Amino acid sequence: MTEKTRGRPRSFDADAALDRAVEVFWRQGYEGASLSDLTEAMGINRPSMYAAFGNKDELFRLAVARYAEIDMAYAREALARRTAYAVIEGFLRANADALTRTDRPAGCLSIQGGLAAGSDRGHVARFLAESRLTGERALAERLARAVDEGDLPSGTDPVALARYVMVVSEGNAVHAAAGADRASLHATIDIALTAIPS
Repeated sequence: MTEKTRGRPRSFDADAALDRAVEVFWRQGYEGASLSDLTEAMGINRPSMYAAFGNKDELFRLAVARYAEIDMAYAREALARRTAYAVIEGFLRANADALTRTDRPAGCLSIQGGLAAGSDRGHVARFLAESRLTGERALAERLARAVDEGDLPSGTDPVALARYVMVVSEGNAVHAAAGADRASLHATIDIALTAIPS
C-alpha cells in the first residue's frame, strides 16, 4: 500500500486493517458488509478508512487484490509445476485445502463476495467474475504451452480445459461454504482428474 503524503501519519497498520476487511467481505459479501462492520473489524474510524482506502468499492477492490496476493498464492505456485497434470492437480488440491482452512471463512472470497445482487446493479459480481477470468486465462496460457511442448495431446483445447478446472474449483468453493469438508472436496478432485487428457 502506498502511504498518503498529506495529513498526519497513520496510526494503524494498513495491511493488517486490510486483512481484516478481507475477512469481513469474505464472510458477509460486498452487500452484507456495512461500513460499520468494516471499520469495527479494521479498528479504525470512517475518516481513516476513507483516507487510507477510499470508499467501500475501492476498499473491496483492494481487499480482493490482497486476497489474490496472499490467500491465492498457491495458484501462482501451481502454474510453475513441470507438467500440465501436476499444474492442475496442484491447483485443485491446494484450492481444496484453502477452501477448508480452519483459520479462514469457508469457501472463497471471489465467490462469496458477489453472490448477493444488490444496489450496485451487478457491478461487484462482474468485477469478481473478471478477476476469476484473469486466473482462468493464466491457466489456459500455461496449458497451451503444455500442448505446444507435447505434454498434452495435440488437439487439446487449453481454454476449455482451463474452464473445466475452474468450474471444479468454483463448485468446490460453493460446497465448502455450505459445509462440505476437505475430504469431500478431494474426493471430487479425484474424479475430476480422470478427465485430464494424457
